[in-house]
Amino acid sequence: MHSFKFLSEKFELHFEKIHFPDEPSSLYKPAEYFIKLGGKRIRPVLCLMGNELFDEINADAWHTATAVELFHNFTLIHDDIMDKAPLRRGMPTVHTKFGDSSALLSGDVMFVFAYEYLNKINSAYLHKAIEVFNDTAKKVCEGQQLDMDYEKKDEVDLDGYLHMIELKTSVLLAASLKLGAILGGATQRNQDFLYNFGKNLGIAFQIQDDYLDAFGDPQKIGKQTGGDIKSNKKTFLLIHALETCSESQKKEINKLLNGNHDNKTEKILQIFRDCKADEWALQLKNKYLDEAFNDLEAVAVLSTRKEPLKELAQFLVQREY
Repeated sequence: MHSFKFLSEKFELHFEKIHFPDEPSSLYKPAEYFIKLGGKRIRPVLCLMGNELFDEINADAWHTATAVELFHNFTLIHDDIMDKAPLRRGMPTVHTKFGDSSALLSGDVMFVFAYEYLNKINSAYLHKAIEVFNDTAKKVCEGQQLDMDYEKKDEVDLDGYLHMIELKTSVLLAASLKLGAILGGATQRNQDFLYNFGKNLGIAFQIQDDYLDAFGDPQKIGKQTGGDIKSNKKTFLLIHALETCSESQKKEINKLLNGNHDNKTEKILQIFRDCKADEWALQLKNKYLDEAFNDLEAVAVLSTRKEPLKELAQFLVQREY
């Protein structure tokens, strides 16, 4: 069994080849540009790890991992357009550099190439793999739409936010593992437990993300904290604070969110602390991590084969950057 770090380095070498034709360059150059920006490559490596949990990594797993990463990059290009984001990984976003129309088409064609890689896998697994892939793609789109809908709402409850995160973030992590498991010959029962492991891990991962944005060390995370607060983004912390704080604190939060106020971030962070939203978030994260580990424990393979996934899960939700 290989570590995430080892497989990540192997996948990076595999993925760095040219994926698209030269012409028309106005379509394919933006797609290659975005891929070259890099990334953590968590999802494709989860596909490889899901495969290796049950068997040696096969050629089909590499094709599927590539499809997963191309799909993920397609969603990021479109997310950046919708968010009007100027930067991605410290570099100009595709729509900023090449224009909205080229960015849209480059993202679209990336999605098509994902299917070309999927279509290379063994026909015995192809139907099931495409079924999982399509279901996941639909759910990710639903999650993105809910995220945009929630931006316009004054209040979102925790259950609604959890549902959105599950669709937008968790299902792709879960599906990556499941796709690898399918290619490794896993039983339906094992596929389902591994999927649930990925889904719960994805929620814990997002909670940690929200927490770090508010309370992380700026030197470790590489940016100033409070970005979500500055952009009035609904997070686990904000939702919990609004649900548990006093009426006066709730009025103060809403006043700060609906105007340009000095020290807005610091004042809202203080209310988070007063409501113990920081402590609550860590407890909630650990709850989902425990559920993820219970699901992984239920997968019927030797415990030693699960160690790389356990180590990765701990890293993803305990990370400080």
